[in-house]
Amino acid sequence: MSPTQKLPISEARTLAQSIADAVGAAVLGKQAQIRLAVACLLARGHLLIEDVPGVGKTTLAHALSDACGLAWRRVQFTSDLLPADLVGVSIWDAGAAQFAFRPGPVFSEVLLADEVNRASPKTQSALLEAMEERRVSVDGQTHPLPEPFFVIATQNPTHHAGTFDLPESQLDRFLMRLALGYPPPAAELALLTGQDRRARKAIAQVTDRAQLMQLQNSCADVFVSEAIARYVLRLLTASRNHGGVLQGLSPRAGLSLLAAARAFALTEGRDFVAPEDVQAVWQAVSAHRLHGKDTRSLTAAIVDELLSSTPVA
Repeated sequence: MSPTQKLPISEARTLAQSIADAVGAAVLGKQAQIRLAVACLLARGHLLIEDVPGVGKTTLAHALSDACGLAWRRVQFTSDLLPADLVGVSIWDAGAAQFAFRPGPVFSEVLLADEVNRASPKTQSALLEAMEERRVSVDGQTHPLPEPFFVIATQNPTHHAGTFDLPESQLDRFLMRLALGYPPPAAELALLTGQDRRARKAIAQVTDRAQLMQLQNSCADVFVSEAIARYVLRLLTASRNHGGVLQGLSPRAGLSLLAAARAFALTEGRDFVAPEDVQAVWQAVSAHRLHGKDTRSLTAAIVDELLSSTPVA
């Protein structure tokens, strides 16, 4: 089949579950977060994983890439990383008597931006065009990025030494933000007594680039009723009117919420979005886009309150 074609809903659900199962072999006890990460990939979004070091952020990124058979590059973000180190640079070619563009690691199907908030704001901003437009501009020339193009960025909590807050404009480019947290005791025991999952050789490839793109195309067939659209609008309005919220959700955030809900519904084997699909992705899609009046980040309780206080119909 052509990459522009789509998969039947039942086949799409089976494949999405296979991807989640393959990732779950490497990241133990995090089925809910894995399902959201898969939905983010299907929705053609980008994923931000925020947590303390050592809980499996990088392992999740590697496993998702390998399960889908995608070419990936890893960039360790540091305070001295320059934009050219990321997007590439034009170098003088003496033989051709002209400048030749040498692409940077951003030219990959999956870019793992490890500890993205350790880089300076200038370098962080170099990702903006790539994430939104799927291209980069260097020396007046525009270079398209591969398709699919998926950024998985990890970041440590902002109170850790040597970190910079991500600009609001960049946070908005991430469809979802997830936190893994510590594994449950049974999963951690299996991790301690089993094989070393950092080796990654046990991660099964269950699909390839062409079939993944068909799976992504299938999300467009998931129906969104006017009732669901009105529900999303009520959530957006509630975020803008809440007394503890300084900056509510934008219309683009509403479109992101629907895109994520479509992908999540597809993983459930439905060809329509139900209210529970919106609710399942709400926290991951909205929390990093909302800003509190007292602190830069809202507590999970306020984000949950917005959801619980907004009527479905």
